Amino acid sequence: MSAIAKQFIEESEVKAFDAEHRRILAYNIGKYDATVVKGLAKIANLDYAKKRAHVTKWRVMENLEKYLIEFESNFQRRGGKVIWANDAEEANREILNIIQRAGAKTVVKSKSMTTEELDLNEYLEHHQIQSLETDLGEYIVQLLGQKPYHIVTPAMHLSKENVAQLFHERFGTAADATPDMLTMKARELLREKYVQADVGITGANFLIADTGSIALTENEGNARLTVSFPKIHIAIAGIEKMIPGIADLNNFWPLLATHGTGQNLTVYNTILNGPRQPDETDGPEEMYVILLDNGRTDLLAQKDQRQGLYCIRCGACLNACPVYKNIGGHTYNTTYSGPIGSVITPHERGMEDFKHLSYASSLCGACTEVCPVKIDIHKMLLLNRRDAVKEDLVSKPEKWGWNLFTRAMLKRSWVDVYKTGVKNFLFNKLFAKAFGKYRELPKLADKSFNQQWRERSKGDD
Repeated sequence: MSAIAKQFIEESEVKAFDAEHRRILAYNIGKYDATVVKGLAKIANLDYAKKRAHVTKWRVMENLEKYLIEFESNFQRRGGKVIWANDAEEANREILNIIQRAGAKTVVKSKSMTTEELDLNEYLEHHQIQSLETDLGEYIVQLLGQKPYHIVTPAMHLSKENVAQLFHERFGTAADATPDMLTMKARELLREKYVQADVGITGANFLIADTGSIALTENEGNARLTVSFPKIHIAIAGIEKMIPGIADLNNFWPLLATHGTGQNLTVYNTILNGPRQPDETDGPEEMYVILLDNGRTDLLAQKDQRQGLYCIRCGACLNACPVYKNIGGHTYNTTYSGPIGSVITPHERGMEDFKHLSYASSLCGACTEVCPVKIDIHKMLLLNRRDAVKEDLVSKPEKWGWNLFTRAMLKRSWVDVYKTGVKNFLFNKLFAKAFGKYRELPKLADKSFNQQWRERSKGDD
């Protein structure tokens, strides 16, 4: 077992028995569930919309190279610049080069999980460049020195009392400040930063091939401010964010909104086509789009599991997952947690270190049921488990145990040769740790079914 897997098990045990953590998570996910039910009810034919989205993403992934080149050509035609990055290190280096060429010292960022993959804030701070999160949830976890807890709601693990205490300690606000008061304080602190910033960095919810545009979805307006005031705008997007055309947004935007927050449509939806044009009054003077691979082509090469790249980052599978609801987001120790993170992380960051995530599932299928693009998530988890075995990434005791079990199951006399006490002893020795210290292994019956059947048959004679 890898050190990362051991850490996951240890931290899972702590979080699963932390009553306050579970209370906050249950409350926040409960509010989400109630809102989403209402939002989904307003889509006339939800199943058709999901099937349509699935087919669209399938077409993109089967022809990804074509759509990426089309996007690049159309974006560059309007004065934008495209940078291809193979991994996080390369992406960070390119971002730093842009910032240093401009002599910039301050950066404002809107919410972006792709930049979390890069550990971009830490990288820029290391090079004496101030990087400030402007999304309220991201700003809160940045103040705490934490990573986002959830794909959509970064501070889901915190109560309003936790946030009030944080702001009281940092900014002198009232210890019992209301959420509205805290929001106003954050707005006061952040608004002046937009004007002062040299560079604005965003992600991209979608890349639109036929227009060479990026689409941003948000509820607070910080992304629009991030791209409006600074002279340079850098957008960082995984290559899987591609959709064929602008008309596809009429399906993807409502699906993302309803599954992400329960809204019919998020408050701000923005399409950006490049830097400011001569006849335009606002916008950045320079705009870059960094197309990030960072392990995505490794997943694309897996024909059975490339469905994982269809994900539109709505977070619905996290909220439905019984494992996530108990152990929370930070325990996964990955950028993308929950079921979809367990599917894609082993391919993007290495099966050897992250295969354990594919076992952190009850395989109940709730994640698959709620997915807006119909990714067969729980099947993907099983395929990851298969690949881990094929790559011989299993411990020797596990291999011996299952080899012995398989041989016994294929030969009836082997099952009946040992007395029940011996079987229970072996069963406990081989599988007790895997079952967990809080659960007790079931006792094997005194007599096997085969033995009982023979005895009953003799009695009938």
